Amino acid sequence: MNEIFAPVQLGPITLRNRVIKAATFEGRTPDALVTEELIAFHREVAAGGVGMTTVAYCAVAPGGRTDRHQIWMRPEAVAGLRKLTDAVHAEGAAVSAQIGHAGPVANAASNRLPALSPSPMFNPLGMRATKVPGASEIRDLVAAHANAALLAEQAGFDAVEIHFGHNYLVSSFLSPLLNRRKDGYGGSPANRARLAREIACAVKEAVGDRIAVTAKLNMEDGIRGGLTVPESLQVAAWLEADGALDALELTAGSSLLNPMLLFHGDAPRRAFAKVLPGPARWGFRLMGRAFLKEYPYQEAYLLERARQFRRELAMPLILLGGITNQDTMDLAMAEGFDFVAMGRALLREPNLLHRIQSDAATRSMCVHCNECMPTIYTGTRCVYRPDQPRQPITLTLR
Repeated sequence: MNEIFAPVQLGPITLRNRVIKAATFEGRTPDALVTEELIAFHREVAAGGVGMTTVAYCAVAPGGRTDRHQIWMRPEAVAGLRKLTDAVHAEGAAVSAQIGHAGPVANAASNRLPALSPSPMFNPLGMRATKVPGASEIRDLVAAHANAALLAEQAGFDAVEIHFGHNYLVSSFLSPLLNRRKDGYGGSPANRARLAREIACAVKEAVGDRIAVTAKLNMEDGIRGGLTVPESLQVAAWLEADGALDALELTAGSSLLNPMLLFHGDAPRRAFAKVLPGPARWGFRLMGRAFLKEYPYQEAYLLERARQFRRELAMPLILLGGITNQDTMDLAMAEGFDFVAMGRALLREPNLLHRIQSDAATRSMCVHCNECMPTIYTGTRCVYRPDQPRQPITLTLR
């Protein structure tokens, strides 16, 4: 059996293979609770052969959502989440909950709660200033992550993925550009990494070895003054030394300032402009080219950065970015990575893994147009699959 498709251990759990469906906003929770459409989305991917699928995004607090339609972890959400995990398990796959706080990426207007950031800044989604949490609020945020993990365990999840990337709250604390604090959570790299380490340890302490604990970590923000690879390597080394994580998924880019560094391929500026409300649409037309930069697509496009982490770390690593065929998966294994994560290719073809297992020469039908990106507000889908449902969600930016 090919190494990629052999059973493998992830912390305390066993996956049927090394392929993980990466967290991609589903846009299928209009009332911030699980829907049949969300269950069907993950059941389809599970039936397609992945080892584990990731539910995104499960905020640890109502103000930590990118908009008010997203799930936030509370007792009322558990029954629906249990129904989802049961459906995924019935297809033979494991399931992870991505937990975190969106921080400055949260839509304060939609949530009707202030967005948080380590230092004062303007929240572009909510069109208002952010709130800077004090020491007691930070303690509450750490506890909220631990509580969210416990609720995920109660709901039947096999793992949680803590969001430390894309300038969400923890990532913004890691960023020298966004974190200008003068207390124990700002200044030196060690201080800026403190929140990430405290959250990882609190989550691990809460769930022990009953479920796996992973984190999605930015290798770099891709913006001037932001987190760089050398600093991220140090953060990763500290996280490894703490021993709270079973694996790291390596990512890049800023949802605030440079999202295309994560995606690569075409920049869907016109499609994004169409879904934005009037004032934001005009602003996007003026600034869209600077916000949505273009990075040519190639297979394993984050590999060069990720190699540096593989050389420095002993812990399991998940390679993300441009994983669409068996050749690339085999390359990841040869480079020493333990798992691969797939996103857009599975939106196009949820059964891609079965096709690859049947024929190793199979190539994904994804064309890397990234037109799926603007659909996150109305039901994330490949635009070449019009059969997928759209949710009646209105994006609010002001």
